[in-house]
Amino acid sequence: MTALKTSKILGLAALTGLAFALPALGQDAAPVEEVVTPIIDKGDVAWMLVSTMVVILMTIPGLALFYGGLVRAKNILSVLSQVLGGFCMIALLWVIYGYSLAFGGSEGGLSAIIGDFSKLFLSGVTIDSRAATFSAAYELPELVFVVFQLTFAAITSTLIIGGIAERMKFGAVMLFLAIWFTFSYLPMAHMVWASTGYLFNLGAYDFAGGTVVHINSGVAALVAAIVLGPRAGFLKEPIPPHNLVFVFIGACLLWVGWFGFNAGSNLEANGLTAQAFLNTVTAPAAAALAWGVAEKFTRGHASLLGFASGAVAGLVAITPAAGFAGTMGAVVLGAIAGVVCLWAVVTLKPMLKYDDSLDVFGIHGVGGIIGALGTAIVASPSLGGYPLADYDMWGQFVKQATGVGIAVVWSGVVALIAMLIVKAIFGGAKVSESAESDGLDLSSHGERAYN
Repeated sequence: MTALKTSKILGLAALTGLAFALPALGQDAAPVEEVVTPIIDKGDVAWMLVSTMVVILMTIPGLALFYGGLVRAKNILSVLSQVLGGFCMIALLWVIYGYSLAFGGSEGGLSAIIGDFSKLFLSGVTIDSRAATFSAAYELPELVFVVFQLTFAAITSTLIIGGIAERMKFGAVMLFLAIWFTFSYLPMAHMVWASTGYLFNLGAYDFAGGTVVHINSGVAALVAAIVLGPRAGFLKEPIPPHNLVFVFIGACLLWVGWFGFNAGSNLEANGLTAQAFLNTVTAPAAAALAWGVAEKFTRGHASLLGFASGAVAGLVAITPAAGFAGTMGAVVLGAIAGVVCLWAVVTLKPMLKYDDSLDVFGIHGVGGIIGALGTAIVASPSLGGYPLADYDMWGQFVKQATGVGIAVVWSGVVALIAMLIVKAIFGGAKVSESAESDGLDLSSHGERAYN
């Protein structure tokens, strides 16, 4: 009896323990929502600061030398002055109000189009404030994001200088860039990259600036060139580059800087950054060779100028797709851009008779359109791409086309109004015939590059 009672007691105790244990087991099995506290990774910060430095390198001296070599010897200092002056001006405008209008603001009002003045003069941006990345677990110091985006604003604005080179008054150039930056660059950057922006929420892909940078600046350069009028002798006499060595050096500096431009746009140092980096090698390589081969068959020779121009065209085309395309997709996109941009420069410009001096529209405008539309194709997982979600190629193409259309119309209208304002204020934006004949180095800046 004692043994039987003991066994009953032990059995009852076991059942009781199990009964108390079941709720605990149920709690362990239930999903637990983890709260992720974002951290700042020093590796990400270091990579972003390096990226920022090389984007500055691609502007001064990269873009300056590239453009400087393409113009005639009597105008090289004017181009260097315009690029350097434009960079300095946009850098200051960015920290005064540009960053606030591009990335400030919240839901409501005009937030789908433009930010607000909540961060005017970088109000509230301190060494402790943070900016989001594309991963919930990581953030950046906001100042890093501010200065990285500053370099994008500066190079986009100074790209336009190539369209109006060798014939526009220095003050007129600076005023035009200030107006265009305020009313075209800032709204486009907000619409595409800010969390409240229209194209951002539409789902249009633009990894590093196909619409914001290249279509935006390319269309502005085209409109400004048309309103300004052609250079003396355009389509009547040759206007060759004066220093192809400078063009080569400038193009190579642009290529190096583009790694910060494209791979830096991932805002982190990880595998996708490496893919964007690789794409920034393969796309321009394919474009340079495609341009050279097409030039050989159509013009009888492959030139250094062609290889350099092709490489830049490939860099432009891969920009919006840098973090969405696989390696082979980048190669195909670059090759297509090389051939089409050659056609735009050699055939389209003479046919329409617009004097886009250094082919900003032919390379950045046309290449940007190819890249933005092509992103919808190369981002497909079936083609080795890395889309953000479940993928519908045709649906994405429509979104990309919407972004292209908005960029073309918005930039074109702002550039037209800005040029009309500049012409009214300066009594004409173009230098006099004698000043153009003497060269802008001497007539505008009182100095010569060469004795």
